[in-house]
Amino acid sequence: MNIGLTGGIAAGKSTVSRMLTDRGAALVDLDQIAREVVSPGQEPLRLIAERFGPAVLSADGTLNRAKLGEIVFSDDAERKALEAITHPAIRARMLQLMEAFQRERPEQLVVVDVPLLFESGLQSYFQQIMVVYVPRFVQLERLMKRSGLAVDEANRRIDAQMDIEEKRRLADIVIDNSGGLEETAEQVERFWRGKGLA
Repeated sequence: MNIGLTGGIAAGKSTVSRMLTDRGAALVDLDQIAREVVSPGQEPLRLIAERFGPAVLSADGTLNRAKLGEIVFSDDAERKALEAITHPAIRARMLQLMEAFQRERPEQLVVVDVPLLFESGLQSYFQQIMVVYVPRFVQLERLMKRSGLAVDEANRRIDAQMDIEEKRRLADIVIDNSGGLEETAEQVERFWRGKGLA
């Protein structure tokens, strides 16, 4: 069985994915895959430098994420251009890992952590979709605290994603992470037992 795990930026997907892996789930992390596909020597990195200019590369040839972020988070067309370069490579690696886990242990839950699941139209790849939810004001507080962003920049990054309330409506399973860790863990445990995974 597999689930797509998503939510808004700073909603706590990593916390929930850790709770699921602690219980025995396999994890496919699209953020990690996204970092791998733009590492030196990978074709997407070459295409990014070609499209956005040498300023998006650091002196050591790695991707300067901060510089690229400034460009793509302030312009929808630029963000879409970046996605057109990276998404096919990320998707191919995701499917490869999902298939490998399901071949090795068919009874194991495979959790695929996909920050932009709905935005990328990936719903059909998963049997169920779990959304980690917090209200927008909590997202904003956590994002500013975590990343040291000013309110305008934090709002821009939240606005670059689908509205969290819409994600909540589209979910098969909602984990409300706006309370304490204990409350979140209780919801994860209920899901785990309800699926007969315990």
